[in-house]
Amino acid sequence: MPFKVLTPSLSVSPQLSAADVAEAAHRGFRAIIDNRPDGEEPGQLSAADMKALAASHGMGFAHVPAIPGRIGDEETARMVDALARLDAPVLAYCRTGTRSATLWALSQTGQQSADTIIATAADAGCDLELLRPRLERSETVPAGADPKDRGRRAHPRHRDAA
Repeated sequence: MPFKVLTPSLSVSPQLSAADVAEAAHRGFRAIIDNRPDGEEPGQLSAADMKALAASHGMGFAHVPAIPGRIGDEETARMVDALARLDAPVLAYCRTGTRSATLWALSQTGQQSADTIIATAADAGCDLELLRPRLERSETVPAGADPKDRGRRAHPRHRDAA
């Protein structure tokens, strides 16, 4: 299974199988983040199954489901929380890996520039260029503002708030 390395502490991947979880543990990953809603696709392992598999290999686990094209502030905040509490390195997965990379990118707003986030993702093989406007708008949130305001101005349902 190809794992795309975004940072030394986070890689992303397409859907994992039981064998992939074992491989991830063997390669030194200490936790898994599942970014797929349960039942998104027939035959997909449930979050409960993935949590049990991760635990059987001594790995932590978080379920941060996100629907493609509808990733909002709540999902981003949950990803930030999961990354903060899980031991690194972490392997996040979704159907293709892009949703997991998107959640990471949004979790980095206010810490890195849009250019840096997009370049980091591109170096890992993830094209997040379409996310640029949202990341750039998030850069304009004043220092000290409520972190929940980051990204809100760019989210389609909040465009009028800008």
